[in-house]
Amino acid sequence: MAKHALVILADGFEEIEGTTATDLLRRGGIAVTVAGLGGTEIRGSHDIRYTADVSLTSFAGEFDAIVLPGGMPGTLHLVESGDVVRMVQQAYSAGKLCAAICAAPRALDTAGILTNKKYTCYPGTEEKIDGGAKVDADVVRDGSVITGRGVGAAIPFSLEIIDYLIDTETAGAIARKVVFDWKK
Repeated sequence: MAKHALVILADGFEEIEGTTATDLLRRGGIAVTVAGLGGTEIRGSHDIRYTADVSLTSFAGEFDAIVLPGGMPGTLHLVESGDVVRMVQQAYSAGKLCAAICAAPRALDTAGILTNKKYTCYPGTEEKIDGGAKVDADVVRDGSVITGRGVGAAIPFSLEIIDYLIDTETAGAIARKVVFDWKK
């Protein structure tokens, strides 16, 4: 059965994180819907404009993973969105993958799913996270939660999602195709 990921972009998101996850997941055979928080026209933190597939409020499909790119002020929009927080809570309760990178693990914390979890995030972000235990690593996978440190971890973060949703062989094949030395 084909896997499906929902990538949520908010104005001010980190472009590399959102684009890398979307691109590599699609290369891995995962269907990806890019949903824009507040509409379909989204502007990244470095003023690159994106057109999402759908607005988050109109998304009604099923998904196996929810992916949250970080960046500022994008992360603040995610944290302050009741829709995003509810979706993360529902996804986690249903046993679906919840993945966030850079400052976006704050949204996972707001949803209450980092309690008793190991995570990583952009340095300093942990000061605004109440739950969980921060680990000094590029990518941390703890059960159905995957977190990434930041832009430099966008590729291994995305490969970890592929490994979780599909398998290690597929993630390794994608790593080789993009000439990334991924040790798994």
